[in-house]
Amino acid sequence: MGALTHASLVEYLLEEAYEVAETIEEGHPDSELLGELGDVLLQVVLHARLAEERGAFTFDDVARGLGAKMVRRNPHVFRPDGTLQDSFPATIDQIVQKWDAVKRAEKPGRKNPFEGIPQALPALARAQKSLDRAARAGVAGPTAIEAGPFATEEELGNQLLAVVRSAHAGGFDAERALRGAVRQYQQQASRNPEGPYPAPS
Repeated sequence: MGALTHASLVEYLLEEAYEVAETIEEGHPDSELLGELGDVLLQVVLHARLAEERGAFTFDDVARGLGAKMVRRNPHVFRPDGTLQDSFPATIDQIVQKWDAVKRAEKPGRKNPFEGIPQALPALARAQKSLDRAARAGVAGPTAIEAGPFATEEELGNQLLAVVRSAHAGGFDAERALRGAVRQYQQQASRNPEGPYPAPS
């Protein structure tokens, strides 16, 4: 195995994060979740150690930065000194509004609501995140189109985006829903390789 680098560790960080998601979504015992979260934390430790070796930052810097960001971005929860507020907003909408206001103040030059959404997110998750950001910024979503058959990949992409928009409007997570449907299909196919397979319920 070659020398560890931030780039060489990316695949492991993503894999460990997906293992945490799978452990939660499949309802595994807390002991398994504990182990999977430890694996994610190990990736953070490794990246921080690599950064420390080149004099960039340490794990303690990461933890301090996270604490400061939590206090700064959650003034509805924390006072500037980090102590808890006496009262909290009554609704999720109020919390989201405060969070968005703080983020806008931190990055006043950011005009595009889609800035900061990772390009490497799986496509469905990226679509849903984009629609969420668009809605919060008052940007119109894509128009709905009628389902296939599809003549081009672009038509298929537009239909998938419309499905994600519909899922978002209904309060569903399209990426998680598709993972669940694929998992159910795999289980059915493993038990009955000849099929047919009913639509996941």
